Amino acid sequence: MAIFGIQSPRLGETTCGSLLHQLQQIWDEVGESAEERDKMLLQIDQECLDVYKRNVDQASKSRDQLLQFLAESKDEFSRLLSSLGQKTYIGIPEKSSGTIKEQLEAIAPALEQLCNQKEDRVKEFADVQSQIQTICAEIAGTLKVGDRVEMPGIDESDLSLKKLDEFQCQLQDLQKEKSDRLHKVLDFVSSVHDLCAVLGMDFFSTITEVHPTLEDSIGVQSKSISNNTLSNLAKTVETLQEDKKKRLQKLHELATQLFDLWNLMDTPVEERSLFNHVTCNISATVDEVNIPGALALDLIEQAEVEVERLDQLKASKMKEIALKKQRELEDIYTRAHIEIDSEAAQDKIIHLIDSGNVEPSELLANMDSQISKAKEEAFCRKEILDKVDKWMSACEEESWLEDYNRDENRYNSSRGAHLNLKRAEKARILVSKIPALVDMLVVKAQAWEENRGISFTYDGVPLLAMLDEYGILRLEREEDKRRMRVTPVQKLSDQKKFHEQFSPDQEAAAFGSRVSPVRVSAPKKAVTPRANGSGSNGSLSRRLSLNQGANNNGTRSGSKDGKRDSPRPSAPVNYVAISKEDAASFMSSNDPVPVSP
Repeated sequence: MAIFGIQSPRLGETTCGSLLHQLQQIWDEVGESAEERDKMLLQIDQECLDVYKRNVDQASKSRDQLLQFLAESKDEFSRLLSSLGQKTYIGIPEKSSGTIKEQLEAIAPALEQLCNQKEDRVKEFADVQSQIQTICAEIAGTLKVGDRVEMPGIDESDLSLKKLDEFQCQLQDLQKEKSDRLHKVLDFVSSVHDLCAVLGMDFFSTITEVHPTLEDSIGVQSKSISNNTLSNLAKTVETLQEDKKKRLQKLHELATQLFDLWNLMDTPVEERSLFNHVTCNISATVDEVNIPGALALDLIEQAEVEVERLDQLKASKMKEIALKKQRELEDIYTRAHIEIDSEAAQDKIIHLIDSGNVEPSELLANMDSQISKAKEEAFCRKEILDKVDKWMSACEEESWLEDYNRDENRYNSSRGAHLNLKRAEKARILVSKIPALVDMLVVKAQAWEENRGISFTYDGVPLLAMLDEYGILRLEREEDKRRMRVTPVQKLSDQKKFHEQFSPDQEAAAFGSRVSPVRVSAPKKAVTPRANGSGSNGSLSRRLSLNQGANNNGTRSGSKDGKRDSPRPSAPVNYVAISKEDAASFMSSNDPVPVSP
């Protein structure tokens, strides 16, 4: 065989040829036959073929493994590119070239880089999805304090940046929702804190009843933001606000009762100042009360105890308080010039209190109602009363002016004469306005009576009768002045005609008394009624009462259509000659004047 003839190019090296040569020398020395030698050589040749075949098989398997690894690497590369959302990878030729190992060496770095990129992408996906699950669990209220969500399952088939952006957008929306919920929670917690401070309640126990994570010691990011927590917080705030509203309303009622009781019993300022913390909020709204402890239960209980104490004290001073209210009512009627029977009203109040047939609160409420109605009545009379005051003031000036005109020394250069002169000038201007003022009063009084269906009285005397009486007296005064200017012959003739028209019997039948000669001959002053029936107003009231009952004699009466008749009587009546008792009886039997409107 040719293999055995190969010589090694290097001396001293053992080769197949040198070994074969040594074998032949041994065979020669031994004397092996040719057949044995050929047999041995064939065996050696077969063994060599087996070795070559074995090595070829191993080399073929190794090549197949490399090809499979290359194919798997390419598939993994393509799969990584697809999962990472990349279409191509820079640095890898599109067409395969070179030996298998060269191709493996070319794809290995890119494959390793893509694997690392995949691991990083998986971590990003895991982090984002973990945050999403955590926030969702917080919103759902299934995550307890200190718990962590399980590692989410990552879909490695799609690790593209587009998918990652979707998760990140979802995370941003959830983070925004969490931030909004945290703000709502913190606002609710702040509201609960403020309300608990105002109501004097324990904030810690109130807020931890809603959720344990809402206390101040727990961080903001760890507070519960679940729907249930928000709902309970809203209900808690609503309940506290309702409690605040009810307590403030109760405090308003107590403060009002305190003021009423203080005013009734003239409580000193020092004693009232002890409850300034209660009364300072009497007109405050719910939003304006923000002082800590302003609506605490112990404060309200303190006010209730004080109101109860004052109520008991009020019961013992019932007579004094009721009479005080009665005096207040009388003052209102007096200022409004409405006549009432004060003694009878006070006796009735004392009798009711002594008999015990009426509750003190009902009596006071009734008197408060009367005071309120009296104020309304006084208000509706105010406009007419103001003009009545102007009329009376003008009548006073008119009376003074007549006295001044009768004074023969009014132009003397005495001390103060110039002041009287100025006053007379003003009085003449004022007196000239009296007729218009009287006419205006008549119109307003008639309109008032038509609207209310009752007579407008002034200290128990009908105002229209007073105005008519004033007109009568004014005409009588003008008549007296005219008579004083006529000659004695004319005067005698007028008196004769007067006596011919009215015989003494007719005069007595018509007027009840004879006309006083002094009254006829003496000049008269204008009527100047005063408030409360004092002075000449008392006389005027009595005369007006009789005048109202003498409508048949033509003195003054209201016509059926509400217009005034002629204010001029056929003859003056001597009302002064009638006593007060007779006038009162006459008034009550003919045309009673109401004591109250």
